[in-house]
Amino acid sequence: QVQLVESGGGLVQTGGSLRLSCAASGRTFSNYAMGWFRQAPGKEREFVAGLSRWLGRDIPGYKDSMKGRFTISRDNAKNTVYLQMNSLTPEDSAVYYCAASESTQYGTNWPTGGMNYWGEGTLVTVSS
Repeated sequence: QVQLVESGGGLVQTGGSLRLSCAASGRTFSNYAMGWFRQAPGKEREFVAGLSRWLGRDIPGYKDSMKGRFTISRDNAKNTVYLQMNSLTPEDSAVYYCAASESTQYGTNWPTGGMNYWGEGTLVTVSS
């Protein structure tokens, strides 16, 4: 029972940075596991980064190819999840989706089927 809206996508050059935002509405937002996924043309949707809830704390997880370049964070007061993306390459070009899960999610490769709610997506294009 949550609605998600992504923003912050756009066109950047190789090596540039973007910060994506996911505005959420709905009850008990802080209790949802939140994740970012992306999908490029002709490709499957893949996990990018996520925040797991554990004993009242957020535990981040990143797909190996994104670790060190991307950072996920959450601001419960603003009901917003962020994805800071640095050192972007053309291979990062995709539609980026925010997603929420009512169940426990953790690790470095969350399954898309484990997410209950999805945003509309925001397009990121990285030029060479």
